[in-house]
Amino acid sequence: MKQIVIFGTGDIAELAWYYFTNDSDHEVVAFTVDAEFRDTDSFCGLPVVDFETVADSYPPAGHGMFIALAYSGLNQLRRDKFEAALAMGYDLPSYVSSHATVLNEGRIGRNCFILEDNTIQPFVTIGDNVTLWSGNHIGHHSKIRDHCFLASHIVVSGGVTIEEMCFVGVNVTLRDHITIGSQSVLGAGALILGDVDPKGVYMGPATERSRVPSTRLRGI
Repeated sequence: MKQIVIFGTGDIAELAWYYFTNDSDHEVVAFTVDAEFRDTDSFCGLPVVDFETVADSYPPAGHGMFIALAYSGLNQLRRDKFEAALAMGYDLPSYVSSHATVLNEGRIGRNCFILEDNTIQPFVTIGDNVTLWSGNHIGHHSKIRDHCFLASHIVVSGGVTIEEMCFVGVNVTLRDHITIGSQSVLGAGALILGDVDPKGVYMGPATERSRVPSTRLRGI
């Protein structure tokens, strides 16, 4: 068992604790957050300590750290804590679900969070600090750069490049051999057929309410 400390005490931190505990060779021994945001001494039955002094109780020589944060500020906060933990000397292991299909010969960076039912085809490269939520298809020869967050049921076709610090929402489809510029936001349901400039925002069409009330629908 490799002992790790999880940064965070929110929902994603709780999920990380669950996945690492039940589906990895790591043992979670504590949680940590910045001192100004610590409002509890325990989480999931484990100690919560200040990030500023975490190395005193859980030194990098014998512990790893996992940064369990979402995409706040276009992944900037997760990136900042990733870099801070590295500077403190911590290894940052990745979690890759045993229920994911991973065929890229381990080309996965540090502090990645790859959940169940992802399909990662051959010759894909995934950078550091990337989150792939459940049920995505990552096509062959695609590249996902550092600090990206991909939600669920996304189709990334072959040969796509997603540059650093992008957010890709639920049910997005990316055609083959395109590039998504850094810090772009692709909203739920977006269909992207060409290159996206850095900091681009693309929102899928929202379904509008029908003028017919549900009480007038036949057969329901």
